[in-house]
Amino acid sequence: MKIIKEILGRVFALWALVTFLITFLIIFIPSMVCWLIPEPKGQDIFIKIARIWMNVWLNLVGCPIKVKGTKNFMPGETYVVTCNHNSLMDVPLSCPYIPGPNKTIAKSSFAKIPLFGFFYMKGSVLVDRKSESSRRRSFEKMKDVLNKGMHMSIYPEGTRNRTAEPLKKFHDGAFKLSADTGCAIIPAIMFNTKKVLPMGKPFYFWPHKLEIHFLPAVRINPTGSSSELKEKVFAIMKDHYVNNLH
Repeated sequence: MKIIKEILGRVFALWALVTFLITFLIIFIPSMVCWLIPEPKGQDIFIKIARIWMNVWLNLVGCPIKVKGTKNFMPGETYVVTCNHNSLMDVPLSCPYIPGPNKTIAKSSFAKIPLFGFFYMKGSVLVDRKSESSRRRSFEKMKDVLNKGMHMSIYPEGTRNRTAEPLKKFHDGAFKLSADTGCAIIPAIMFNTKKVLPMGKPFYFWPHKLEIHFLPAVRINPTGSSSELKEKVFAIMKDHYVNNLH
């Protein structure tokens, strides 16, 4: 049975790759038109196109998604959305399903991929993690995104969680951004992405139901610090992940 599952995992991976590329080519030109529309309107349309794409693709590959908690996004407010990070499958889930225009912080190296790089740049604030000056510039760009009325999506764990713990230790950036801008944090938890694209298995894909939960907004205490906010959000996300994992 294990050998059969390994073979099927590679077959599903091929199907996932082919359908991803075909559906991407279909939405590529409409999504690129969004570059011509001023933000945040252009970004709002871009995110809606990305959501349609993901709804189609996820169903084609046997990964239907359930989204909970969108009511926690209050009209007229912008948020820093902090997502857990277990798999490469997290990337196509986070931004498309955040209600309203938003961008994510992302590695600049992916912007070099032909065609996809233009799509990737539209949805992202790019950063070279090895460059201190790039990290400083990206922080200011994230502030600008929030000032324009768009949400910022951040993975506070930094990289994928390869540990046995529910969450890795958080970095400070998302919480300093919240403190500096006054924008509340909305914790977001994604489930089962590691089952679809497990680490350590090259060219492997396994269909599974996915979920993303947006939790109630967390605001920084007026007399508190970004470090206290980080600890509070970490505890909320860890508790929700552990209690809802299935």
